[in-house]
Amino acid sequence: MNDYMKAMLFKHPDAIPVGISILPATWMKYREELSELVETHPVIFPNYNRENHDYDWKPASYNEGRFTDAWGCVWENVKDGFESIVTKHPLPRREDVRNFKAPSVDTGIPHGFMYLRLADLRGFEELMIDFAEEPEELQMLIDTVLEYNMRQIEILLKNNKEDILYFGDDLGMQTSLPISPEKWRKYLKPCYAKMYSRCHEDGRYVYMHSDGHIYEIIPDLVECGVNIINPQFRANGLDNLVRVCKGKVCVAIDLDRQMFPFCTPKDIDDHVREVVEKLGSPEGGLILQAECAPDVPLENIEALCVAMEKYRLAFS
Repeated sequence: MNDYMKAMLFKHPDAIPVGISILPATWMKYREELSELVETHPVIFPNYNRENHDYDWKPASYNEGRFTDAWGCVWENVKDGFESIVTKHPLPRREDVRNFKAPSVDTGIPHGFMYLRLADLRGFEELMIDFAEEPEELQMLIDTVLEYNMRQIEILLKNNKEDILYFGDDLGMQTSLPISPEKWRKYLKPCYAKMYSRCHEDGRYVYMHSDGHIYEIIPDLVECGVNIINPQFRANGLDNLVRVCKGKVCVAIDLDRQMFPFCTPKDIDDHVREVVEKLGSPEGGLILQAECAPDVPLENIEALCVAMEKYRLAFS
């Protein structure tokens, strides 16, 4: 059993698992300089191969331009290397929901598979009004998206043999949930519970990423079957995460990406040390993760690597 599994299961990992995600735009900006840095930190980037690295490669959704997905959402990107956003929603009126059908094509479980899918289809403002007024079309749309997702879960379980399945759906905003916890529990919790229970029936574990302020519903997500939760540091607050997570669910903490562009290397060292001291334990339950956008100076990416390498051994 590797340290990642040991951390998830609270079985005394030899070291805290660590990892850094570098966005396509960051590679496009720093190129060879960043490649040299990454090569010096094989613990953080164990599978990096400089020889085969195309610095300009990016997923299709990171290309400049516009495209329409299988659901009818129009995505637009004004700059290469950054992720697209939905600029035209296919269901702007409630009556549009009544005759709406999910795609017949199987597109998998992408980031934003449930709550964000609803917002992409209806538009954020219209969806918030739906949650406030609770028309029957709201549940109709939720049922349509959930039914499609359950079909994709069956395909995923058939084709993906990994022990841990990865899901991402940004449930929070910067300082709050977009809807009340009570409304989330009424309408959305059953969706995640149904999807994740199917994964557990097949003997899998569930990793869930969510941007934004979500700490009030993390216990609910654990009840739904989440084994590893990937929340943002700043949007939730370290003390809140300690209170609702420590010893109860493994936290793949998203270190404070909003400080990385502006802070010093010492600030980063202090930050990583504090997270390990408060959230970590010899039993496990902590994974250190970070994301680096192109506005993060190279010296701070280096500082992140050094701090992770140092504090991953805090309980060894």
